[in-house]
Amino acid sequence: MSQRRGVTVPGPVAGTRISEAYARTVAREAYFWAWPMVNVYNRRLAFKQAPAPTLMNGVLPLAPLNLLAMLHDYVEPEQRWVACPNQDVVYGAGVLALDESPVVLQVPDFATRFWVYQLVDLRTDSFADIGAMYGTKPGFYLIVGPGWEEPTPNGITRILHCPTRTGMVVPRVFQDMTRQDNRTLQDLIGRIDMYPLDEFDGREKRHDWSKLSSVKPRTTDGGSGETKWVFPNTFFDQLPVVLLDAPPLVGEETRYEQVLAVIDAAAKNPTLKHALIDEAEKAETALIEPLLQFRNFGTPLPHHWTTADNGAAFGSDYFMRTAIARSNILVNKGNETKYFYQDLDAAGVRLNGGSRYSITFARDEPPVKGFWSLTLYDRFHFFFPNAVRRYSLGTKNRDLVPNADGSLTIWVQADEPTDKAHRPNWLPAPKGEDFSLYLRAYWPDLAVTAGQWTPPPVSRIR
Repeated sequence: MSQRRGVTVPGPVAGTRISEAYARTVAREAYFWAWPMVNVYNRRLAFKQAPAPTLMNGVLPLAPLNLLAMLHDYVEPEQRWVACPNQDVVYGAGVLALDESPVVLQVPDFATRFWVYQLVDLRTDSFADIGAMYGTKPGFYLIVGPGWEEPTPNGITRILHCPTRTGMVVPRVFQDMTRQDNRTLQDLIGRIDMYPLDEFDGREKRHDWSKLSSVKPRTTDGGSGETKWVFPNTFFDQLPVVLLDAPPLVGEETRYEQVLAVIDAAAKNPTLKHALIDEAEKAETALIEPLLQFRNFGTPLPHHWTTADNGAAFGSDYFMRTAIARSNILVNKGNETKYFYQDLDAAGVRLNGGSRYSITFARDEPPVKGFWSLTLYDRFHFFFPNAVRRYSLGTKNRDLVPNADGSLTIWVQADEPTDKAHRPNWLPAPKGEDFSLYLRAYWPDLAVTAGQWTPPPVSRIR
């Protein structure tokens, strides 16, 4: 039963015989709206296997539940656990298991450097504002799960409430392309940490994250694409646990009751169980996979760009939550980072390395308080290997050459430009293959968040 405005509403009656057609209908819808939650939950299971804070395959931070690991430099292009990585920031990652313990989060003094800690629940919604744009003070922050009512421990700066038992913490700290900046950053990132409350003693813990060992995961990478995190054949076996982890939002009670009743019926009926798996497989192909392509979702903008206006604040927008989870999971809130997606050129033709393109930003654009970058991804949304190991361009690049009027043109093509003046501004593309462009505006100005500024066209050079 569920509660609506103080009135008890009867739910499905246990033991009722249901038709296969109805079970399929419920399964198809549930597979879509719960896909991001199962995705994050399976990442929790993967992190649980970590013996200690380490680097998975030497390229991605991995730590046991309620602990954190940090990279000490940009993420390497080989990683496949998270689509659309960037080489703008130094990443960290940790998975919250708040059913096991509250967690202490260390925030050092970042001074004038851009930084933001992404704290998301099982639904990938942000539940706390921690970063440069919020004026967050250094200190120790306590993350607690549903039902926590204990007094604030001595030495804790503030309590942060996560609405689900599982969540993720992803620190991002700006780094430019110089080795000097990387060396400067080491002491600062060494003071970023996360650990269970019973390990808190009021003193800052420090690490040399460059000393992390490397392990191989038990999960299987997805080849050229992202590691597979959601499996149709086990989806409905996991879903009851996942839904218990994330209490229903207002208005979701009926959704939960319906799908749990169908799962219960399928547990007693092999034909229904087979139907659920079959429908999940069909939904993965027909509903989920097309959402890898940016042009299939989002708010349309001029010149065929799209964006998400509710990143990390999806609420009941199940479509955008799942679209973002499939294409580029773990985005920041819009006032932290605004994302712009592009699959097409100015004429609406698919971007492909068989052509050459230019994109010109006016002086002082994109308008940001933090910094910006333009990244190129292959058709699977990962870095394209190239001889100059260049995957993005932006504020971090100190050698970009502006035009005479102060504007900046980026040249996107497979071959190195013949004009030497264009080479610092060259973004390599995969020869003869489709690709996408991805613009990040970190700590965007109001003109960006209000939609008054959008990216310029991607013009094919004839």
